[in-house]
Amino acid sequence: MIVVSNTSPILYLSSINHLNLLHQLYGEILIPLAVFNEITDIGNTDESAKIVPTLSWIKTQIVNNQPLVNQLKIELDKGESEAIALALELKANRLIIDERLGRKIATQSGLSIIGVLGILIAAKQRKLIESVKPLLDSLIQETGFWIEEKLYKEVLHNVVEAL
Repeated sequence: MIVVSNTSPILYLSSINHLNLLHQLYGEILIPLAVFNEITDIGNTDESAKIVPTLSWIKTQIVNNQPLVNQLKIELDKGESEAIALALELKANRLIIDERLGRKIATQSGLSIIGVLGILIAAKQRKLIESVKPLLDSLIQETGFWIEEKLYKEVLHNVVEAL
C-alpha cells in the first residue's frame, strides 16, 4: 500500500504522542521534501521536528511533476501541493490530509483521502487504541485542532463512545 502524508496530520499525531498509529495502520509513509522541510523547520518546536528524521518508516521522496506542484500552489501551500502531486505521481492508495481545500482538490483529482479523525477511527476499529474521545479532546485542547461540534459528535457516535 502506498500512503503519502501532508504535514499537519504528522504534527497533530506527534503532538498527542500517537504518531505511531500511522506506522501501525499503514507501515511506510511517504512524504514529499516540502513536508519534511515544514516538519523539521528550525522554528518548529514540536517533538515531530526531532522524531520524524529518525523514523525509518517515514520516507522522503522528491516530486518529479513540478509543473503540477506550481499549478497547485496557486491555491494551496507548498507542502499540500507536493503531497497531492506525489500521491498522484505514485498512484498512492491513500493521501493523509486535513485541510479542507486540499482535501477537496485531492478528491477532485481522484485521490482517496483520510485525515486525523479517520486515522483515530481506523485505529479504534483495529483495536490499536482503546478510545477516540480522550485523543480527540487532547487534539483540541493541546494543539488547537478545530472541529465542528456536529462532526465531533458524529465521530464519537461512529466509534460508539459517549460524549
